[in-house]
Amino acid sequence: MKNSTKSRGLPAIRCALAGAALIGLHTSNAGCGNQSDPTPPAPSTSAVAVTTAAPTTEPTVSAAPTTSAAPPTTAEPSAGSDVVASASAQYDAGPSVITSGKIDGAALRKRHVERIKSDASPVTVLKGEGPLDLGKRICEAVVPKRPAATPVLLKPNICGFDGVKDPAKHKGDDGVTGRITQPEFVRGVVQCLKARGHSAITIAEGCGHSHKFWKDLVKMTGYEAMAAEENVRLVAMDDDGVFDVEGDKPGKPLAITGIGASHVPTLLMPKVLAEHLDNGLFLSLPRLKMHRYSVISVAIKGMQGTVMLSNAAPAYKQKWRMHKELKEYLDTKKAGAEDRSLYMASLRVFGERMVDVLEISTPDAVLVDGAPGMGGDGFQVLQPTAENVAIGGTNPVLVDRVSAEFMGVWGSAALARELAGHKTSPLIDIAAKRFKLDIKAPALAGDGADLLKSPRPVHYKAMAPFRLDWEPGQAPLAGGPAKGLGPVTSISPANPPGLPRPEAHAAPLAADETIAIDGKPADAAWAKAKVVQWDTDYAGAATGHPTKARFLWSKDGLYGLFEIANTGLNTDQSRPVGVERKGLYNEDCVELFLTPDPAAPKRYFEVEIGPFGHFFDLAIDKETNSNDIAWSSGARIATTPNAGARTAVIEVLLTAPGIVSALKPGARLPMNLYRMEGKEERRYLAWSPPRTKKPNFHVPEAFGTLVLDP
Repeated sequence: MKNSTKSRGLPAIRCALAGAALIGLHTSNAGCGNQSDPTPPAPSTSAVAVTTAAPTTEPTVSAAPTTSAAPPTTAEPSAGSDVVASASAQYDAGPSVITSGKIDGAALRKRHVERIKSDASPVTVLKGEGPLDLGKRICEAVVPKRPAATPVLLKPNICGFDGVKDPAKHKGDDGVTGRITQPEFVRGVVQCLKARGHSAITIAEGCGHSHKFWKDLVKMTGYEAMAAEENVRLVAMDDDGVFDVEGDKPGKPLAITGIGASHVPTLLMPKVLAEHLDNGLFLSLPRLKMHRYSVISVAIKGMQGTVMLSNAAPAYKQKWRMHKELKEYLDTKKAGAEDRSLYMASLRVFGERMVDVLEISTPDAVLVDGAPGMGGDGFQVLQPTAENVAIGGTNPVLVDRVSAEFMGVWGSAALARELAGHKTSPLIDIAAKRFKLDIKAPALAGDGADLLKSPRPVHYKAMAPFRLDWEPGQAPLAGGPAKGLGPVTSISPANPPGLPRPEAHAAPLAADETIAIDGKPADAAWAKAKVVQWDTDYAGAATGHPTKARFLWSKDGLYGLFEIANTGLNTDQSRPVGVERKGLYNEDCVELFLTPDPAAPKRYFEVEIGPFGHFFDLAIDKETNSNDIAWSSGARIATTPNAGARTAVIEVLLTAPGIVSALKPGARLPMNLYRMEGKEERRYLAWSPPRTKKPNFHVPEAFGTLVLDP
């Protein structure tokens, strides 16, 4: 196969989140708009009970028009609907936890902790065609039945994006789609509830922004139209939807008593949430997606949208304090000293806080929109799952556990290597420990449960400098010693004293052995060549893009075999392969730097080869800062790209006299191997990382060694 595949990554466009001290980090519940967006049209008045906050200098949401799906047939409430099954125990809400305008946090935590600890009910996984059908079915399968008069609060993820984009300038990406819970999934849940007889249904979310931002956002995303069509309330949880009767100030959330010893002693609760926790039904409807900080964003992380803190006013703009420790890590990373232990320390504290929030605001059920699920980082890099699913259950920790496995980040040795031993999201590990849950093999139900019987693909890009990409059939991602366990360390400068450099060995071809340059590793001689493998970038960080290389030598020249995995094959195939391709390094390719004379380490050859056979070669002399692009490596090249498997094999024979004359038994030639990968997001991979602050392959002091075996 020789089909190129487009990169699924999106350009990274960030915007400052008003009131936040952490530039570049936006929690999955807090969206921010592009300040250059045009002024949107006047907000519609069709939605019911939306809210207004005091004027601020908020970014605006783009006014790019979107069309709501035609309203489907609405299931009308029926007085005879079976809302309490005869086999079910009579529902008892228990005593009120709202007293004198405050929340009894101790009572709420006791109630929720006991329920989560005792809830071993199955997690349901359903397959389907689209979000509307899956929303209905997961609701029918999972949501506890309550009397028809019970008010219901639905909390989707509406604000989990960085900023709005102009689709015309970003290949159809509006910056929002794929990152939030889809309105049609929520519509399906609403129709399921209405069919049970519920009529008091509210959709609410907290964005941490002004009411103008909220109004523009729900209009753009179709939530306003959907809420009006289904005749349900749509409320900004930030100010509780009561601004119009409280005067020129946001609605006041309720204080929570009995949490002074927790990790969130200043936590407040939106009044609308408090009322539903007290005597209603609270359903969390997150989008199934990876998250650059918390690994996945489902039930536990999704509760960030309910967070208000009393540290400063307005309370709904203090969400950033949940991960305030991350700033130190980001500052050191920006300075060129990535410290994984700082990263993990901030992530663990964030996890403890989010589990505290979960204890206080536990949903009665979690219904996850995975139609499709989204790999990547949850914001700028989106890689949809092949299947459309819905995942649901009444224990939010188990729902997160199953969701993590579906997204390929459960029991992951490769993740453990990067996150101080955590084989899944640290938030899940922290929650399981807190609630004393055995989450090794939760019970499953539904027609999608079989999807978890086989290893799942993983596509994850973290905020820390690593990425995991794997598909079934590929070699397993490497584990290794866990990072982030030790004290603060800095990335080493180029050629740090005492750092060992890797060696590759080229086996000799026997006189009667031949190699067919055909882009396949089938020749018997390749079996005796030692493999070197790497997935590190120029700074030494793992990338999840593994490369293998093998070498042989003879009087005819140096043979090389490269096997590259997790590649997008981003090379312009319209260009002829028989013509030297200047600038090939701007596309996907492998590169070999070879020094023929160890006594002159700053004089070396560079050979670039693409997965479709394109090439570029030159001789470099750093002593005189000169390049000779007329030099020829005498390369004979054959390749086998496979777009479906995201792999390619590159086989080459280098016959240049300057290379052949250096091939002697026992010779030790300075060499480095590199790989360029990606389109919108470029990866600069190195076998022997130069460990420079910026990508720079021309660091001969950092070269490894090619040993010519006798």
